[in-house]
Amino acid sequence: MSVYTRVERHELEEFLCHYRLGALVDYSGISAGIENTNYFVTTGSGRYVLTLFEALTKQELPYFLDLMAHLSEHDVPSAHPMPDDQGHYLRHLNGKPAALVMRLAGRSVETPTLKQCAALGKALGHLHVVGQEFNSHRANLRGPHWWHTTAEQVKPRLDSEQAKLLQRELAFQKQHSHDALPRGVIHADLFRDNALFEDDVLTGIIDFYYACDDVLLYDVAITANDWCRTDTSQLDTERLAALLEGYQTERGFSEAEAAAWPVMLRAAALRFWLSRLKDKLFPREGELTHIHDPQVFQRILQNYSNGQVLFPLPVTPNCG
Repeated sequence: MSVYTRVERHELEEFLCHYRLGALVDYSGISAGIENTNYFVTTGSGRYVLTLFEALTKQELPYFLDLMAHLSEHDVPSAHPMPDDQGHYLRHLNGKPAALVMRLAGRSVETPTLKQCAALGKALGHLHVVGQEFNSHRANLRGPHWWHTTAEQVKPRLDSEQAKLLQRELAFQKQHSHDALPRGVIHADLFRDNALFEDDVLTGIIDFYYACDDVLLYDVAITANDWCRTDTSQLDTERLAALLEGYQTERGFSEAEAAAWPVMLRAAALRFWLSRLKDKLFPREGELTHIHDPQVFQRILQNYSNGQVLFPLPVTPNCG
């Protein structure tokens, strides 16, 4: 959520003429995140987030906006897109596809509490359940094929130890198939900065623009690697237990998922190590940009590949 495309006040005022939201009061760019241009927008009727999509196309975007509407309407705490005066979620601004969504209350947390982890786990489980009713489908464009093409791109600029770790992990992941595991809609990027809280109450999950159809357990692993990570890049067992217990109040885990859990944690770490390496080594220009440290996920992956003892995934009886 950086600012790559500058929006002038008169341009935003013209854009807002297509909504019944009152006059523009104020707006400001958002520097967090890396993929799209985002602004906070305040009008006479409320507070919103404006997103200008820098890479996703007009053809791709209905999946995300319709999914956000579906989840919001099925009690997942998330931002509902705002329809324009023609009932459309998607418009264009400064040559880019653009959408306006509700701005949710709350703020992201840096050090999650056990109650926050439990609340997030419950919401993620609920998302996975109600996502089964969503009719559109989208492949994960950052799956194994992307891992290999991105690895080839970044490998020449890695040191020897990094290159060895990357090659070993790609070979390890190639040995495992997860075709039999439960699949459905996943958020695919549910990090701490993509959830909002007021005290221990989860007020919103945001930034669904990596959402896709994939293995549900992979989404749990992505979330656990960030929410339950310690300063030494280990998994905090108490936070992880709270996250998984919260998740199980909505959806149980099968024995097959429990067996795949260590591999999936490594896959999730690999994916974000690669994306952060690419963002750091091949940065995009923007007015306000924020690039995350790839070493965080390098250390997580090293710990996993060195045999870190993992908190086992609890199995729900009769969960197939």
